[in-house]
Amino acid sequence: MKQNFSLIFLWVLVGTATFGQYAQLVNPFIGTGGHGHTFPGPTTPFGMVQLGPDTRLEGWDGCSGYHYSDSIIYGFSHTHLSGTGIADYCDVLIMPSSGDPTFVNLGVSGNGYASTFEKTKESASPGLYQVLLNKYQIQAKLTTTPRTGIHEYTFPKGTHPWIIIDLKHRDKLIQGGFTINKSNEISGYRISNSWAKEQHIYFNLITSMPFYKVQYSADSMQLICFFERPTDGKILLQCAISPVDMEGAKKNLKAEHMHFNFKKAYEANVKTWESMLSRIRIQDEQQLTKKRIFYTALYHTLMHPNIYQDVDGRFRGMDKKIHQGDLKKPRYTVFSLWDTYRAAHPLYELIYPEYNQLFVETFLEQFKECGRLPVWELAGNETYCMIGNHSIPVIVNAYLNHPKKYSKHLITTAIQKTLNQNFSG
Repeated sequence: MKQNFSLIFLWVLVGTATFGQYAQLVNPFIGTGGHGHTFPGPTTPFGMVQLGPDTRLEGWDGCSGYHYSDSIIYGFSHTHLSGTGIADYCDVLIMPSSGDPTFVNLGVSGNGYASTFEKTKESASPGLYQVLLNKYQIQAKLTTTPRTGIHEYTFPKGTHPWIIIDLKHRDKLIQGGFTINKSNEISGYRISNSWAKEQHIYFNLITSMPFYKVQYSADSMQLICFFERPTDGKILLQCAISPVDMEGAKKNLKAEHMHFNFKKAYEANVKTWESMLSRIRIQDEQQLTKKRIFYTALYHTLMHPNIYQDVDGRFRGMDKKIHQGDLKKPRYTVFSLWDTYRAAHPLYELIYPEYNQLFVETFLEQFKECGRLPVWELAGNETYCMIGNHSIPVIVNAYLNHPKKYSKHLITTAIQKTLNQNFSG
């Protein structure tokens, strides 16, 4: 069966790709308008961090936090959903500014820290997003590693830089807080309620130069760091996240620390995308428009699911407990199975089988934790969104292709117990 599909595709998996050969065919802005609900910011294939601009705070077309028709950026957050019909994420918002500090994020009036921007001064490609913030003319560049976001902000001469970290942004904040570790290091956390009823996210960030002062909002859920302007105007920060705790975020940052070398981080990101996208190579070099559509679509299929496990192996399970997992079989999250069982998972099984195996093993481990296979899992929460049990065809297809890789007893037990439950959601 797999050979027949390969012949139908008429694509080959041989040859040597140049740097960015396939990545440059991707247009991350496709799907960000209309009702597409995608976002243009950088991420790595199936990465924990989806860093990008937030331009919309509410509404159905604000599910991803970004809409192409908008002209205001509220800040840059570290998690985004792509293509979903319900809003969540946009956690740990960071925004550079200068002049008089404010904790108010109002873009229309111009009195808050949000900024307008021009489409002609905005660009995106796999592993990179950049934009000029009209307010104070700050140039922002973003890239990512799997578990961290890397920001580069260039402030014009004569300005007094400050950067705000906003834990109240977007969904309902249940609990949160900050810890100042050093003059260039901050940790924090937020527990929130939205589509995922109890989402935990912890972070640890470092800045390329020390801040000389911090200022909290009245409720201590927002923090401003004040800096002297560097000679070249550039202030970089790297922010790691974790679903477990702040110690996990620290370990993630230490493991993926790029020493404020933005170019190196970006090139590593693109190399990863190139490796994944080049598994399918179109032979017809004349179909440039169709190739751009195809590789952008393939890019979007590789944004979710997302790794949900720290570098020390720990993760937060469906039972809300912290588990010690195997890094060779990491836990993943964001499974829109009602949408993906028909085409996305069969694609993974054909082209990215090692990842589909990890996704299936995630389902089976989630069954062990909560007694049923997942419906629509998000950040360790079962949302029970949509109907049916669409993890089952994904599991069965993977088992039929690679029966020796899975426990038949565990699969049959999980399917039977799931189907025999009297559950209404």
